[in-house]
Amino acid sequence: MSKRAVLEVIALDVEDAVAAQAGGADRLELVTDMAADGLTPAVETFAGIRAAVDISLRVMLRLADGFAAGGAEGTAALVATAREMRAAGAEEFVLGFLDEQGGPDLAVVERLAAELDGCRWTFHRAIDRAADRDALRKQLADLPGLDAYLTAGSADGVDDGLPTLVAEAARRGEPGYEPQVLVGGGLRLDHVPRLRAAGVDAFHIGGAARPGGWTAPVAAEAVREWRTALDA
Repeated sequence: MSKRAVLEVIALDVEDAVAAQAGGADRLELVTDMAADGLTPAVETFAGIRAAVDISLRVMLRLADGFAAGGAEGTAALVATAREMRAAGAEEFVLGFLDEQGGPDLAVVERLAAELDGCRWTFHRAIDRAADRDALRKQLADLPGLDAYLTAGSADGVDDGLPTLVAEAARRGEPGYEPQVLVGGGLRLDHVPRLRAAGVDAFHIGGAARPGGWTAPVAAEAVREWRTALDA
């Protein structure tokens, strides 16, 4: 187990980012439109946040709700977005797309990984909607830059997915299981002891960092509570 667990916080704007860093976040996931579960933010938003904080930023590459890329047109738009974000200085990303059968959309994911050219990236909670989690991991195992899976272990959240998360953490290092397990999606503080005991060393929060709900900004004190719990 690492000495310090990674704490990633969703940030929508500069105010969120500054508060999350002040509370002890290690990394931010930058998105917009949480009504659609998080889409790619404006490049200006990324630039403003990059200027305001010095922790790692992962930019969401997702232009529409759901886990489909949107065919050739959607793929081209995603590639153009990735190129624009890289030109603005983005170095880390979040992405994940499924095909109609519930497998990874390899054509799209491979195309984006090539565009990112070695940048580190997270495959997000599309894994929780996959037809076969193990097969997905093995199909993506050799893609450059993939270093984390954001997952609740279940489409229904961590309460339901906890046994899966513990089992996958135990397989760390096996083919397809080298990337870090980044737990998020209905994550609560009372889940942390079991996850830490299982060797999970990365945690992702969104609403938990906003006691006032998604219309309110990130609260540094809420992030600090998570930082303290993870460091205990």
